[in-house]
Amino acid sequence: QVQLVESGGGSVQAGGSLRLSCAVSGYTYSPACMAWFRQAPGKEREGVANIDTDGRTSYADFVKGRFTISKGYAENTLYLQMNSLKPEDTAKYYCAADLHYGLCDYHGMDYWGKGTLVTISS
Repeated sequence: QVQLVESGGGSVQAGGSLRLSCAVSGYTYSPACMAWFRQAPGKEREGVANIDTDGRTSYADFVKGRFTISKGYAENTLYLQMNSLKPEDTAKYYCAADLHYGLCDYHGMDYWGKGTLVTISS
């Protein structure tokens, strides 16, 4: 059974940085597509960034230039480096994996983590 476990959330002041990690277990190969999502209180879940097996990345406009998605050397860990954090970045952040090859986007994710909370104070 594939499991995803996020870590690295916390509380920081605006302008600060956090690095989220997502450990993937139970799957021999690197997932075809992995992504970070977030959900703020009272809002719908939204895609933040994704990365495919070739390392190609895509970002939501609201994080471009501030967040960086990457994979660990063994490709069983996903990261999200978040810089220049803003209060509006406050949300629960989730990682997700799509095991099926094809277009890497925010749809069709097969497995999800339980999330890690990020709180940004002004």
